[in-house]
Amino acid sequence: MLKQMKRVLLALTFMLVIGNAVQAQDIQLHYDMGKGRGYFTSTVEMFKPDSWGNTFFFIDMDYGGGGVEGISLAYWEIARAIKFWKSPVALHAEYNGGMGQFFTGDISQAYSINSAWLGGLEYSWNAKDFSRGLTLEAMYKYIRGKHNVSFQFTSIWYLNFANNRLSFSGFADLWREDMIFNPGTNDEITTKMVFLAEPQFWYNFNKNFAMGSEVELNVNFGGLKGFNVMPTIGAKVTF
Repeated sequence: MLKQMKRVLLALTFMLVIGNAVQAQDIQLHYDMGKGRGYFTSTVEMFKPDSWGNTFFFIDMDYGGGGVEGISLAYWEIARAIKFWKSPVALHAEYNGGMGQFFTGDISQAYSINSAWLGGLEYSWNAKDFSRGLTLEAMYKYIRGKHNVSFQFTSIWYLNFANNRLSFSGFADLWREDMIFNPGTNDEITTKMVFLAEPQFWYNFNKNFAMGSEVELNVNFGGLKGFNVMPTIGAKVTF
């Protein structure tokens, strides 16, 4: 238990340093309770609007997955919405990529997450008091080494209620990507679509600190065939 707490404190310290460096909007630390998981994940994310649109990015890091002492996965996404006009519709450009490592016996192995470039259109709506909002995206998707022509649909939402004490937010992605399960066996199967959603529910103690949960809902994602539910418990610091 002491070793686990030391990891949590180190992760929190790391996130605070990174957060100050990039002026992140919020930093999250989750304990993943999904089947076969049982490790911590940190998220640093920033959203910054300007006169030409907005920029958003997040960085996820897993700690202790796959028998690794330390960072077992690093993944990030960065997106830019470009708009020179008064309209809820904007141009959208995005990059996704990352890498990970794991142990097989005493041998350390590494892998990369196929880089992906996306481009398309997004539509955004926000209430006048910014208590709720919704963004919808339709994009062309290029997945390096896998698909030259693919597509992705994304929805992003947030809802603040109960005098801003409670927040419900998250995203849902649906994209075209071939995933092969049980390769080289009689049970080998190739699926064509991937779905990933991560709704979050937070109790806001004040404007800067919240605790809550994220539930990852996925289909044919992360090496797992079919539908899977992966809950977490987490804390969030907002700057």
